[in-house]
Amino acid sequence: MPEPLDAALTEVRALLLDPALTRAVAAGRRRGRRPTVLRAELRPVTLKAGSRLQIATSDGARPYTRNVAPGPEAAVAVDELLAEPFGNWHVETADATLQLRVTKSGEAQVHRAATARPAATPGGNDRAKEYLLDPGDKIFAEIGGSAAKRRQVDAFLRALAATLPDDLTGPLRVVDLGCGNAYLTFAAYRYLTGRGLDVELIGVDVREDQRRRNTELAERLGWADRVSFVAGTIADAVVDPSPDLVLALHACDTATDEALARAVRWDARWVLAAPCCHHDLAKQLRAHPAPAPYELLTRQGILRERFADVLTDALRAGLLRVHGYRAEVVEFVDSQHTPRNLLIRARRTGTGPTDAQRAEYRELVDQWQVTPRLETLLSSDEVPAA
Repeated sequence: MPEPLDAALTEVRALLLDPALTRAVAAGRRRGRRPTVLRAELRPVTLKAGSRLQIATSDGARPYTRNVAPGPEAAVAVDELLAEPFGNWHVETADATLQLRVTKSGEAQVHRAATARPAATPGGNDRAKEYLLDPGDKIFAEIGGSAAKRRQVDAFLRALAATLPDDLTGPLRVVDLGCGNAYLTFAAYRYLTGRGLDVELIGVDVREDQRRRNTELAERLGWADRVSFVAGTIADAVVDPSPDLVLALHACDTATDEALARAVRWDARWVLAAPCCHHDLAKQLRAHPAPAPYELLTRQGILRERFADVLTDALRAGLLRVHGYRAEVVEFVDSQHTPRNLLIRARRTGTGPTDAQRAEYRELVDQWQVTPRLETLLSSDEVPAA
């Protein structure tokens, strides 16, 4: 039942300033109004200077993070955020979860629930790690539930949660290109449907035996009507209709480029790609002398390989921007677990590139005398030019 918005926001304010706060997210916008930032996330942090309330905001171009002290400083910062015309608030404390949606008529639709408490760590005083997907979920009995796998699943789901808007509704069509044994594919479906979304998911892998195995697993989980698999290459597998969200996790070398190219041609709204191996540009770097004064970057083999990794993913992000996406390269899994720990996260903006973005990309490829595979794959589209 709708409630007065002012009273509901007063309740949100109390939770945001509660020492028991664990996380809060504000996103979306009210009818006819637009916040000055696209999203705000709040969480408590402990610094050398003591406890602080961390507030991370994004204006669509770059993130901004600040840490404010408890008391009057935090209260002022929270009041500023509450004054923004956000359409949705999601607040979690140690004891309660509150979800607020502002209706078209300007009232508040509020859902309140008790927060599920994770089991205590035996023999320890630390609070048990909170996972987006319960480690006791039935899915882990099928895909495996080792600590390393749970960490990777959780890291991936957090990246996915940060990519999709909190107020996302309606059907969501997802394609996982190069899904392999599909444990992250299944985890994504479980998480997204847990958010109340109507999800249809297709996994693509070149191996027929993987298709059969994954199809059988979908049947055991009771998801075969919504989760399906096809055998085929990333570039050529039949996927119809086009997806909203494209996943490509650890597709090797130029297979990542093939996945990104398909996502662009589909006009996918969101893309998550975790690259693996970067042999193509490394080979091209070996064929040409480095431009001055950068010879030291590529003279040693190990440095040349690492630089090729950085250059490849920087150019991929640059090309995505040229083709109408806001692209970020972020950490996927902590480097102590895997050296292949980068994630390209992109959101389609629907706006064309600026001359500066085109020139920035073209200057970099010309200077290093390289031709990224992704540019070749997208060559039938407008080629970036200075």
